[in-house]
Amino acid sequence: MNAKKIAVLALAAAAAAGTAAVTTSASAATPREPSARPRAEVASVVGSAEIRRTYQRDDDVRAFTIDAHAAPYTRPLPRPDGGPGLPGAPNDATGTVTVAHTSVVQGRKVTFTARAAVDSLVTAPGYASLTAVVTWTSPGGPPWVGKRLGFSVYDAGKDAPGRSHDRLGYSWEFVNLAKGADGSWSDETPVGTAMAPAPFAPVTRGGFTVTHADLPPVPGN
Repeated sequence: MNAKKIAVLALAAAAAAGTAAVTTSASAATPREPSARPRAEVASVVGSAEIRRTYQRDDDVRAFTIDAHAAPYTRPLPRPDGGPGLPGAPNDATGTVTVAHTSVVQGRKVTFTARAAVDSLVTAPGYASLTAVVTWTSPGGPPWVGKRLGFSVYDAGKDAPGRSHDRLGYSWEFVNLAKGADGSWSDETPVGTAMAPAPFAPVTRGGFTVTHADLPPVPGN
């Protein structure tokens, strides 16, 4: 093969390589179309824990079990005149909360238990506030049936065995006081949906897992 032919072949090969390089670079620089969007997680709070009060210590055991899951726009809100209103709220939720309070009365342990149906849940990363309406109480406890209670949870993440940095708050005792017409203070003030204090009580045993999801838009919006 003569020198002239070799030179022509070399130029052709170089041109082909350059074209391939440009094509490859262009392909790499072109952004891919996104595939199907990942499904949004459903907001939830799940777990069981015992807590301690920092402001008034005793030997009582206060335990909470929460199984709350978002169910947006499942509780219709009709207008006062009975006409169609909103399809519900973005913070509608379902699930159960169980509260157990064990204390020693006249030398023996007595446990008061209440169960409540979750009706509202709002989350942020690692944090949640929820409310639940009491449906049942064991004998001897406060008259809570029909009352809405508020709860808040701080999920501090994965803990070392036997050590939890989670926290919980609840809407009775000193955090929901209101002054009545007679001048007396009471924690019987009604609690609105998703309303709860900051999680003030450290968890001493167990823990909670908060799964965050943003509140979804109103259907049709």
